[in-house]
Amino acid sequence: MKEQNVMKNNSTDVQDEMKTFSYAVDRFADIQVIRYKVPGFEDLSLDQKKLVYFLSKAALEGRDILYDQNGKYNLRIRKMLEAVYTHFDGDRSDKEFIALEIYLKRVWFSNGIHHHYATDKFVPDFSPEFLRDALRKTDASELPLADGMSLDEFCDEVFPIIFDPNIMSKRVNQLDGADVIQSSACNYYSGVSQEEAESFYRRMKNPDDAHPVMVGLNSRLVKEDGVVKEKVWKVEGLYGTAIERIVYWLEKAKPYAETAEQREVIATLINYYQTGDLRTFDDYSILWVKDLDAHIDFTNGFIESYGDPLGLKGSWEAYVNFKDVVATHRTEVLSENAAWFEQHSPVDHRFKKAHVKGVSAKVITAAILGGDLYPSSAIGINLPNSNWIRSVHGSKSVTIGNLIDSYNKVAHGNGFYEEFVYSGDVLKLIEKYGDMTDDLHTDLHECLGHGSGQLLPGTDPDALKVYGSTIEEARADLFALYYLADKKLVDLQLLNDSEAYKAQYYTYILNGLMTQLVRISLGNNVEEAHMRNRQLIARWAFEHGKEEKVIEFVRMNGKTYLKINDFSRLRSLFGELLAEIQRIKSEGDLEGARYLVETYGVKIDPVLHKEVLERYEQLHLAPYKGFVNPVYEPVMDADGEITDVHISYSEGYAEQMLRYSKEYANLPYVNN
Repeated sequence: MKEQNVMKNNSTDVQDEMKTFSYAVDRFADIQVIRYKVPGFEDLSLDQKKLVYFLSKAALEGRDILYDQNGKYNLRIRKMLEAVYTHFDGDRSDKEFIALEIYLKRVWFSNGIHHHYATDKFVPDFSPEFLRDALRKTDASELPLADGMSLDEFCDEVFPIIFDPNIMSKRVNQLDGADVIQSSACNYYSGVSQEEAESFYRRMKNPDDAHPVMVGLNSRLVKEDGVVKEKVWKVEGLYGTAIERIVYWLEKAKPYAETAEQREVIATLINYYQTGDLRTFDDYSILWVKDLDAHIDFTNGFIESYGDPLGLKGSWEAYVNFKDVVATHRTEVLSENAAWFEQHSPVDHRFKKAHVKGVSAKVITAAILGGDLYPSSAIGINLPNSNWIRSVHGSKSVTIGNLIDSYNKVAHGNGFYEEFVYSGDVLKLIEKYGDMTDDLHTDLHECLGHGSGQLLPGTDPDALKVYGSTIEEARADLFALYYLADKKLVDLQLLNDSEAYKAQYYTYILNGLMTQLVRISLGNNVEEAHMRNRQLIARWAFEHGKEEKVIEFVRMNGKTYLKINDFSRLRSLFGELLAEIQRIKSEGDLEGARYLVETYGVKIDPVLHKEVLERYEQLHLAPYKGFVNPVYEPVMDADGEITDVHISYSEGYAEQMLRYSKEYANLPYVNN
């Protein structure tokens, strides 16, 4: 039983603040910023609160790393804009200053000058003349000027990066046939071509290694004096000053680890940060997967590779969480039956796991978000990403319950489904079962989908190259969609109605074919891996069920709607596509992946796109949402010992971002 140690004044303060709790924080461009509650934090023991606090500090110290990974000028541009915003003494109601404020808020939200989702560079609505004049009125000591650099020289260097839409236009370019490295603005490579990078990492791989490390995960690949080499992210390496601060707080957290296993997890992560050794990262990942008894959990490191056009290098991310005991029952039931789901999957038996290893699943309460999970966060996570570790040791899958709750709270009653759903009967189905089946789809995706299937012996896990992320997300989504309609979920009492799955089928197809287009500017293609995955699935099902009219577009009152005529047949189509996607993944069939993604996942009907954008605009909604974090404040006694940790939800968006830029400025703004 966990120790109860809640101070009365903290409980009272939180209760008073919660009476006036507002999810909405800020709204700008295509973004709404909201809050999330951390229910249960006050009930943690003092040692657990200390652990959350120290791990949260470690989760924030790497903030600048992600900015620099996303683009080499991001830190300088952020520092410059913050200086102008903070010290501006002109008319703050002037339209150009308001445009600068919106631009800065977008830079904060995206951790750089490219859209966090679409990866296009956003061009400001204020003029270069306005910015130059504002900079002249700003104390030069507040600006990120290199030694000996004049303000005009600084402007001449940085302004084209900001204002010219043709310079560094895409953070991640995945256009088929392009050199995706040289045409991407991300800062994972310098001076190398795609061919040189692929050749470099191909030479590093040993096809006979049964336990291959994820080559390139924690480094920048550069060419210096004609030699291609890695600069590793580690203490006394690249990003060393930030990593030292992460390690400092991990050391603080270690004495408060809840189990000996968790203490070893933290110690091994520290060792990895100190050495940069990817074998040590694998050791850490294995220990982390096996640490199942601790109530508090966390991730911290170079993890997801969506920001790298080659899908190799990990963006820095961190979060801290604790288990939602009640809600976890759902994921535990799925985990306990993982072997049944694997056995009954519609994929070829050659691609199924003979033994399902350690699928650990739970619903968690996020306590802090950092790096690539802040401000915009995933709602479900399955780690580690190493194929061999997942196969031999298993994985941890989580659904982030309190973030989902915040999303649902701000979405209900906003008129979105009333505008786009075909009929009142379907709308009632969504209202009744939408949240439930959406949560269950996430659980199936994360808990079982990513952990299902296996690569054939000798298949390179990176064989699908730029299409790897899209194929993997499609595989997990299809696994979830296929099983949502299975009687097994009713038998397991995870659904109480065999028709409930139809709510998720409808909203998924609607999103994949229509409503996710609100996130894309007219005339553009689908670029982001998750969006490509959803369109691929929906478009493939539409095309392959066209003769039977499984799905059809209908026109009513001058508007286009989607109608699903045969839900049972749609499920079988999902099964057919899952079988093909798993084959492509298992065999490393690059051409098969290219065909599916390029044929079904990329192109958009411009007429339908225009209509969707116009209808969505009338709703005055923001298509993207993200979060501000709660604030944790330690309470000290006269000897400097922590006697409690208070949580507060009152900090605003700009307030938090400016504080983070001051407290966690751990990388140089110039020559990094």
